[in-house]
Amino acid sequence: MQKKIVYLSLIVFAGIVAYQVFLKATEKEIHPLTKSWEKAVPHQQIPQGLASLSAEQCGACHVKHYEEWQHSTHSHAWTDLQFQAELKKESSPYLCINCHIPLQNQQEFIVTGLIDGDIYQPVKEKNPHFDKKLQQEGINCASCHVRDNVVIGSTGTTKAPHATRKDPVFLSEKLCISCHNANAVVTSTLVCSFETGDEWKAGPYYGQKNCISCHMEPTKREVVAGFGERLSHLHYFAGSGIPKVKGAKTKALNGLAFYPSKVEKSYAVNQEIVYHLKLKNEFAGHRVPSGDPERFFGISMELLDENGRPIAQKTDRIGEKWEWYPAAKKLEDNNLNPKEERTFAFAYKPTKKQKLTLAVKVTKNRLDQKSADYNKLDERYPLFITVFEEKYAIEVR
Repeated sequence: MQKKIVYLSLIVFAGIVAYQVFLKATEKEIHPLTKSWEKAVPHQQIPQGLASLSAEQCGACHVKHYEEWQHSTHSHAWTDLQFQAELKKESSPYLCINCHIPLQNQQEFIVTGLIDGDIYQPVKEKNPHFDKKLQQEGINCASCHVRDNVVIGSTGTTKAPHATRKDPVFLSEKLCISCHNANAVVTSTLVCSFETGDEWKAGPYYGQKNCISCHMEPTKREVVAGFGERLSHLHYFAGSGIPKVKGAKTKALNGLAFYPSKVEKSYAVNQEIVYHLKLKNEFAGHRVPSGDPERFFGISMELLDENGRPIAQKTDRIGEKWEWYPAAKKLEDNNLNPKEERTFAFAYKPTKKQKLTLAVKVTKNRLDQKSADYNKLDERYPLFITVFEEKYAIEVR
């Protein structure tokens, strides 16, 4: 009997040990968030003197700033149809939203860690302070100007009706680069390749001009009506100029300069028509295009007969090409460095008398039609704008 009890005890003990080993094997380890892009800006209390963190609230006094921001792509950072399409994919991790709605106040969940360090297994809890309306504003005034429950300014004032703090270093290009230089291999098929900050640092304007110099042009005006003129900055955040919604107004800042060659009005049969178009990254402090790796410039040269039918054409492209599966890999990159120039040529030898038109166009493209179709983006979403267009009438005698 005693041996039987000992035997049963051993079985029970072995079962307990086995169960503990099983629990240890299946135990999930919670990894803390360590990288800046893994985290949102911590919850911000509404600064004293304000009723909300909304851009609309700021616009009650800062009228011009608010109007300019409404025309910026920052205001569409969350509602952007392409971004929303990307978010719906299974391969989209939670952290992509941290640049598009950077305030924790804008996010429905608070992420406190990652299960086993896996970005697709965030530890989430419901955000009791989630503001749906604030979320729709994307990158708004508070995204840059509210920290530690005060409004941060670059010059400081004692006349403001809300709590303020002067901090021009915080509002420097370092803040821009915190989102516009997101360069990381997240998974083998998911890569952030936004290198505008690195491009600027490696370029000829580093130390002379920065993001704010070009994209927030300085101006002298009243920041608030009745308080007198002083140094201010435009808040269009001028960039590609490609609107996020058809018909929306936006401000373009084109880094390219165009130098077309001369086209004669008359050519003889068998005399070669030669045309050159030089493109130079004359104005941008970074490469062009920059940012999203799907952006590109399209160059089209087309010779049309008198009925508008194409008889010869040539197309070129400036931009990157990527392979995304089975692993993300950059295949090509012919972006223009600052001050770099490139010439594109077209030649045709007419064999008979006729009237021709040489149509030349350069477009700035957000993405190609194939990617737009894949993301189910319809005509509401503009894919490009035209930045150079010329037509030359030619008579072949």
